[in-house]
Amino acid sequence: MDKQLFLQACEEVIGQQQGLNGIGTLGEKTVHSVLKYYISPNHLNHEIRVGGFVADICTGTEIIEIQTRQFDKLRRKLQTFLSFAPVTVVYPIPNTKWIRWVNPQTGEISPRRKSPKPGSPYSIFPELYKIKEYLVHPNLKLKIVMMDLEEYRFLDGWSQDKKKGSTRSDRIPTELMKELEISSNATGYQVLIPEALEYEFTAKEFKKASRLSLQVSRTALHVLNYVGAVERIGKKGNTFIYRRAPL
Repeated sequence: MDKQLFLQACEEVIGQQQGLNGIGTLGEKTVHSVLKYYISPNHLNHEIRVGGFVADICTGTEIIEIQTRQFDKLRRKLQTFLSFAPVTVVYPIPNTKWIRWVNPQTGEISPRRKSPKPGSPYSIFPELYKIKEYLVHPNLKLKIVMMDLEEYRFLDGWSQDKKKGSTRSDRIPTELMKELEISSNATGYQVLIPEALEYEFTAKEFKKASRLSLQVSRTALHVLNYVGAVERIGKKGNTFIYRRAPL
């Protein structure tokens, strides 16, 4: 992790886009662009065609895909890329998020307000479920990047204050907070098991420790069981009981 390099990438990407578009009207892919320049400052490695698809980064020995959402769109790419070279899928998660509201008529931007919900690495699970069959491929790695950011939203929603149902303009990274690398084996995925859990636990206990919803906690345990990071060892009534797999 290199916070200074991350800030340099922010300055380069955001400065270029503001020069073109003005604040509050930045493109939807600022987080994506910042991460691309942070991970590989050499632009000659960017947007490289590999086997009929375009990779975000290709160094010649590694392919890196930055995916902010919709991992289902990665499936066809992964099927091809994994046969060419090791692949790292990078997933950015807001650590602390501030909201700024943009008036679409006047361009006026509100002071920032801190979102009460902190980010969590565990929020990756619904996306991992979409590429489940590739998670244990020996050529695949994951990298979760936690960052502070400002989110710009247009006041164009359906509610009286125009906030509910509003459109997101962009997300602007401000600071790199943490990186979490996950290798494609049971040990690698155990970093996504909350430390507060007992040796044996249920989905409800996983929910409490991870602060996910019960539905997402069940998805998380399905994924963790699939990759071998946890074992389903029995039932208590209608509730499955899990434990960490032996290392």
